[in-house]
Amino acid sequence: MTKNFYEAVENRHSIYGLSDEFVISDERLQEVLHIAVKHAPSAFNSQTARLVVLLEDQNQEFWKQVFDGIKDGLSEERYERNKKRFEGFASGHGTVLVFEDEKEIATYQEKFSDLADVFPIFSQQSSGMLQYLVWTTLENEGFGASLQHYYPQLSEELKKQWGIQEGWKLISEIPFGAPTESPKPKEYKPAEDMVSIVK
Repeated sequence: MTKNFYEAVENRHSIYGLSDEFVISDERLQEVLHIAVKHAPSAFNSQTARLVVLLEDQNQEFWKQVFDGIKDGLSEERYERNKKRFEGFASGHGTVLVFEDEKEIATYQEKFSDLADVFPIFSQQSSGMLQYLVWTTLENEGFGASLQHYYPQLSEELKKQWGIQEGWKLISEIPFGAPTESPKPKEYKPAEDMVSIVK
């Protein structure tokens, strides 16, 4: 199922229709995510990213927590739209929660005090590259996925159950599963308008 690098780059799109049908084994999933997190670049090789992968019931519980946190005050239309979207995420195989370890960032701020102000920026840049790499890796293995940004208040019990440690800041979520729909068409600006080559 694996594709070449450029095919993976071209085919990575937001897929919201997901199912839990078999795509790859959980052992293979763990293997490719280990590769992604190990080889994602980070400033000073700080490796401040942390991934928590929620599968099956735990995935469903996470998206229930997200919906419970935002549903109050929504109009009927937005309530139904969000409910349908979160049910779609919950029906997939799982969700990768992407964190940055702020305690680890602080150690680098102390070690390189002259760069202390920019380490949070470095952290965000590294996280962005990792998120892209994880998303593209999942696509390359045959999953549909998308990138989400929700910040539910998780109980201490759930944090402990999911191995979320003190100081880990949730950056994004990548729900994934067997795709049940095709990506929506996109319009692209001419690459020539965005890339300049100067000799």
